[in-house]
Amino acid sequence: MTALRIAAAGLLGYLLGSLSSAVVVSFVISRKDVRNYGSGNAGATNMARLFGMGTGVLTFLLDGAKTVAAMALGRLIGGYGGFLLAAFTCLLGHCFPLYFGFRGGKGVSVGAAIGLMLHWKVFVIIVAVFFITFFITRRVSAGSVMCAVAFLPAELIAGFRDAPALLLGLAAGALVLFMHRENIKRLLRGEEKPFRPGRVRLKRGKKK
Repeated sequence: MTALRIAAAGLLGYLLGSLSSAVVVSFVISRKDVRNYGSGNAGATNMARLFGMGTGVLTFLLDGAKTVAAMALGRLIGGYGGFLLAAFTCLLGHCFPLYFGFRGGKGVSVGAAIGLMLHWKVFVIIVAVFFITFFITRRVSAGSVMCAVAFLPAELIAGFRDAPALLLGLAAGALVLFMHRENIKRLLRGEEKPFRPGRVRLKRGKKK
């Protein structure tokens, strides 16, 4: 029965994770799909580039909120195991959303929320790593990559020693790195562009 409840928590996490904030917000603002513009990514960075920083921050917060909800409900349904599994499946749903053709974001906002839900120290460490890297390189992708790399060490620094939590950190970091594989190639070639938030570039279209 416990295994079934944990599995249910995992399913719920995936379904909540599949709610792509970027796709929904971009449609509400412009009646267009953000994935067809800019980097093609359904995430806060692409939203900030296309619609401005305010919209990017809103997308980040909404993605974080769905993660908090998934993990809180996961704990309620399946205890600690459900809490951890819901975290990873929410990340999986964000990257490969069921409702939007499995084309989602790259997982950084969800990963940050997972860190916050695990322990405030994990969150502070990975956020600090992100911003230090970003301010040095001016590349969001570089900060995101280093944030993913730092996740497991941040857990260890925060005092986590249980295998399931550490496995979550390893798996979450690996998935975020996988989603950034093209960015990593461009960074290594010196072709990755610096981040510049834009003004609203997509005007509201007519309903069909």
